[in-house]
Amino acid sequence: MPRRPHLTNAAANLTQEVEVMDERGRLSTISIPAERPLTVYVDKRELVTLMTLGGAPEALTLGYLRNQRLVRSVEDIESVTVDWEVGAVAVKTYTGIADIEERTSKKVVTTGCGQGSVFGGLMDEVDQITLPPEARLKQSTLYRIVDTIRTQQSIYKQAGSVHGCALFSGDGELLHFVEDVGRHNAVDSIAGRMWLDDVGGNDKVFYTTGRLTSEMVIKGAQMGIPFLLSRSGTTQMGHMVAAKLGMSLLARCTGKHFLALTGRERLIMEPHLADVLRIA
Repeated sequence: MPRRPHLTNAAANLTQEVEVMDERGRLSTISIPAERPLTVYVDKRELVTLMTLGGAPEALTLGYLRNQRLVRSVEDIESVTVDWEVGAVAVKTYTGIADIEERTSKKVVTTGCGQGSVFGGLMDEVDQITLPPEARLKQSTLYRIVDTIRTQQSIYKQAGSVHGCALFSGDGELLHFVEDVGRHNAVDSIAGRMWLDDVGGNDKVFYTTGRLTSEMVIKGAQMGIPFLLSRSGTTQMGHMVAAKLGMSLLARCTGKHFLALTGRERLIMEPHLADVLRIA
């Protein structure tokens, strides 16, 4: 049985009630997303401060370390301890991170809300990633995923101002759904949960409400996931990296509509479904 780190369970409240006044001077109470800083320390060395809802801080921290390629295996981590009183998470490894100063010295600020950052060496590792060539996705499964997201209860529907990410099985079953102030945090939280549960991405589909930027594509690829869906669009670099990796990038996924930008050979098209559903 592979060893797993000791984790706290320090999920915070995701929303906060605030009083507002409308254009008629009427007072009411609404929910807004919580947002709080979480400073990550690895072996007592300050690494980064993430702004987060705080719904899954341990998974977020693990996913961040995984997607930044700072820790190669979850078995290298002894514990992850979150303390909201000081807004910090302490990660203790068994043997430390080699050359951590050099590996974290170069950062690239990424696009999007909940500003993310990627340590510069990640782009150098794209060529080493291989996605499963046999992975396929049915059009009917894509529709099932989009419909599941449409009906999913969420902080966004309650309070707005957040992004969501979801992990689906190859037949469209929802496995994980995470929301945070930025899509970068949400994808990292799912990566952390996959790491903890020893779940591979070869037969999985990833959905995000945000743009398909280069960072999102690289993170999806690092998780081994061949399909990346979004209700939004993509960027030029996101498109370029996905094409290089042979990843299926599907944008504007709303209702029965989608745009397959890259990896179209992975799709099992069932165009009659779009016609039937549109008429219905």
